[in-house]
Amino acid sequence: MNGQNRSRIHPGQKVRIVLKKDQRTGALTEGVVKDLLTKSATHPHGIKVRLQDGQVGRVKEIVEDENGEA
Repeated sequence: MNGQNRSRIHPGQKVRIVLKKDQRTGALTEGVVKDLLTKSATHPHGIKVRLQDGQVGRVKEIVEDENGEA
């Protein structure tokens, strides 16, 4: 699932983001959402979030658990 819709992302959710420094390569970083930083309902490059470890980036994928739930 992609990370362009703010309504699909919530704190405590596991996601994969692209950090600013990794935008050229597209390398993804996995973590758990702490805060949503984008205020608009959608964003074409992904909703910007802060992970629990403090890293900030745009959500590219929402990681589903073993039950198929996001």
